[in-house]
Amino acid sequence: MPSSRRTARQADLMERLVALVLAEGFSAFTLDDLVVRLRCSKTTLYQLAGSRQDLVVEAVKHYFRGATTAVEKRVAQTSAPADRVRAYLNAVAEQLRPLSREFLDDMADFPPARQVYESNTQLAADRVRQLIAEGVSAGTFREVDAAFVGEVAAATMRQIQRGELGERTGLSDSDAYAQLASLIVHAVSA
Repeated sequence: MPSSRRTARQADLMERLVALVLAEGFSAFTLDDLVVRLRCSKTTLYQLAGSRQDLVVEAVKHYFRGATTAVEKRVAQTSAPADRVRAYLNAVAEQLRPLSREFLDDMADFPPARQVYESNTQLAADRVRQLIAEGVSAGTFREVDAAFVGEVAAATMRQIQRGELGERTGLSDSDAYAQLASLIVHAVSA
């Protein structure tokens, strides 16, 4: 059910579900487990989504909607182009920090949830590209091809999202985004 149509009780239940799956993952949970852990009925869960799989996808979408809002709020509080890029990627890093390894692994193994993460990663890369282009236009960043920098950022974000970068470097997703912010800002600064 779209978040705009949820009752206060359903919204609270979704928040608790999101917190649970972020902390512990979701592959091991059955609907019966969720009923016990969330202290609700199956009927109540089915009001959020039609199946266990749909419930997981809805929880992942809910998390990323909230994360996107928080990230954009941070960007809106800054005006200098370099600060906006830093704010964006550091805010992404902050939003990823609470994600447990279990959740990330479960998301990687469940195609519908992985698709939500991949879509959000692409949107993030597009946003970085836009922020770089704004900085170039303002004359704050040196003349760089914003599309190229955005594609490099996108490739790195995809490696972060798939866990490849973490395997090779030992960095968490959150730390990798923080490093990416530093690298991009230093690379494009005049």
